[in-house]
Amino acid sequence: MGSATTQAREATTAALAAASAIDLDVARELFAVASAIDGSLQLSGALADSSASTAARAKVVADVFGAAVSPATLALVTTTVEQRWSSASDLIDGIEELAVRAAAVAAPQSDIEEELFRFSRTVAENPELELALGSRLGDASAKGTLVQSLLSSRVSPATTLIASSLLQHSRERRARVLLATAMKLVADERGRTVATVVSAVPLGTAQVERLAAALSSKYGTAISLNTVIDPTVVGGLRVQIADDVIDASVSSRLADLRQRLAG
Repeated sequence: MGSATTQAREATTAALAAASAIDLDVARELFAVASAIDGSLQLSGALADSSASTAARAKVVADVFGAAVSPATLALVTTTVEQRWSSASDLIDGIEELAVRAAAVAAPQSDIEEELFRFSRTVAENPELELALGSRLGDASAKGTLVQSLLSSRVSPATTLIASSLLQHSRERRARVLLATAMKLVADERGRTVATVVSAVPLGTAQVERLAAALSSKYGTAISLNTVIDPTVVGGLRVQIADDVIDASVSSRLADLRQRLAG
C-alpha cells in the first residue's frame, strides 16, 4: 500500500466519523458506487487521475452519481475521490472499505464481527462453497444471491450486506481474506482489535471475559474475541492478534519437547 493510499484512507475514515445520517442505505450505495467504478475503466481512470484537479474529479462524481445516491453518500464519495490514491484499484478498495465502515456505524447493536467470523468458518469448512464464491466464472449477482440465501435469516442485515456485496465483486480476492478484512475494519471502526482464540473445548463466559480483559490490558485496546474449537490443541489456548501469536497450547509444548529430544 502506497503512502498516498494510506493518507487517503485516513481522510475518508475521518469524513465518515464527521458525517451524519449514516444508515444501511448509505453503505449499500457505497458498495454500488464501488462496483460501478470497478466496471468502467474510463470512470476509474478519471477518478483516480491525480493529475486532474479535485474539482474536476468531484464534478465527475456529481455528474455520474448525483441523481442516483443520497446526499450523505455523494458527500462521502466526493471526499474519497478528492484524495490522492496510489492506483485506481486502491480507490475502489477505499470506497468498499468505507462501505464496510458505514455498515458498522449504521448497525451499532449488531455483532457484525462475530457473524462475519462464523461465516468465514463456514466457508473454510466447505470447499465447494469456497470454490463457488471464489470462482472467476459465473454470474457475480448469483454469488450475491447465494450469500444472501445463506445468511439472510441467520445474521443481521448489516452482515448480510457486507458479505454479499464483497463476495459478488471479489475481484479475484479469496473469500476468507475478504471476510477477515471486513471483520477487522468493523472492529477498527468500533475501536476494537480482533483476537482469534483456539481452544480444545468451548470457553465459559467468565473465561472469555477474563481473557478479553487480560488481552485488552496487554495491548491497550478493547478486544473482540473470536473463538475456534480445535481438539488437536489438546489443552491450553492459542491466541492470534494481528501478527502476534501467543501459543500456550499443550500441542505446542509437546511439539517443542519433541524437537528438544530429537536434538
